[in-house]
Amino acid sequence: MRIAIAGGGLGGLTLARILHRHGIDAVVYEREASRSTRSQGGMLDLHPESGQQALADAGLTGRFRSEARPEGEELRILDPAGRTLVHHKPQPGSFSGRPEIDRSVLRDLLLDSLPGDAVAWRHRLVAATPRPDGGFGLAFDGGHSADCDVLIGADGARSVVRSLLTDAALSHVATLVELSIGDADRRHPDLAELVGPGNLWCIGVNQILAAQRLGDGSIRVGISLRAEDRDLDTYRSKRTLLDMFDGWDPNLTALIEAGDSAPIPRRIEAMPTGTRWAHRPGITLIGDAAHLMPPVGEGANQAMLDAAELAAELATNPADPDAAIRRYEEAMFTRTHPIADMSARVQAMMLSPTAADDLVRFFTPRPTEPAPAN
Repeated sequence: MRIAIAGGGLGGLTLARILHRHGIDAVVYEREASRSTRSQGGMLDLHPESGQQALADAGLTGRFRSEARPEGEELRILDPAGRTLVHHKPQPGSFSGRPEIDRSVLRDLLLDSLPGDAVAWRHRLVAATPRPDGGFGLAFDGGHSADCDVLIGADGARSVVRSLLTDAALSHVATLVELSIGDADRRHPDLAELVGPGNLWCIGVNQILAAQRLGDGSIRVGISLRAEDRDLDTYRSKRTLLDMFDGWDPNLTALIEAGDSAPIPRRIEAMPTGTRWAHRPGITLIGDAAHLMPPVGEGANQAMLDAAELAAELATNPADPDAAIRRYEEAMFTRTHPIADMSARVQAMMLSPTAADDLVRFFTPRPTEPAPAN
């Protein structure tokens, strides 16, 4: 059984690792030239029931705990005047919650756990063609080609593999503009203290100025705005961004001014909630390719859990991959539908006129109900 995994993100690599543990070979086809070709983004919190469970199935819990930062769970929410609305501090050194880890560190951890030939770099999939005798012929940018018996699309938001299963259209749900501040403790100590060891959210009306501390001492700044039909080039100017936050505390907007390079904008898109497809032999999807959601903390976790559950099914039924895929898909559809629905509601809440009040209520513990009288 020749298994091809399109995409070497967290989901694809987790799948390859767990299959490898079960003695099942798979090739990950990745468009990037190497693991260090581009930045992998900021940090993410791994949930015990999904991302951490997948790493346990991969046999990597120990390595994860040696690299993760429980203190990264700290969260401060401020208003535009700089007043603290919420300040969550995790229990020091505890892994019982959702410890943070840099995406690049987690990806390296997964890559290091695979044989050297498990990832084919510089292989951007451009087409997959069903073969008359089953399986697929794969065509890659640059003229490379390969064949496989089972094709798994882990190729993200703009998945090529997805088009073989569904014509679900993506919708524009927000705009994200990112900046990076390197060596913050030395170059911008005031901003390093403002952000702290974890996440900072500054909540305005229909807009958020956020920052997070990465393990290398840098700060990743993200500006979230409601979806508009503006040209993305509009957001490449710091001056334009600062005008959008006119009237905010200068200590907060200093996060924009301190960016080391020009802002990088991108559209945030999502698939329709509840997207399904009819089962097709020898092919399936995981992660963003299967259920692209707004980025509110579930995407990577669900991608890794998809990988773990699909790998378990394939390992249990190596002689009948189609039955394994069918069982995986039905369970995945059932699991991710409410999570995608929740993610859409949280995204809308965070970019609303009442976001600050809504988030305070969301993060404020509810009082314990009194015990019933005897």
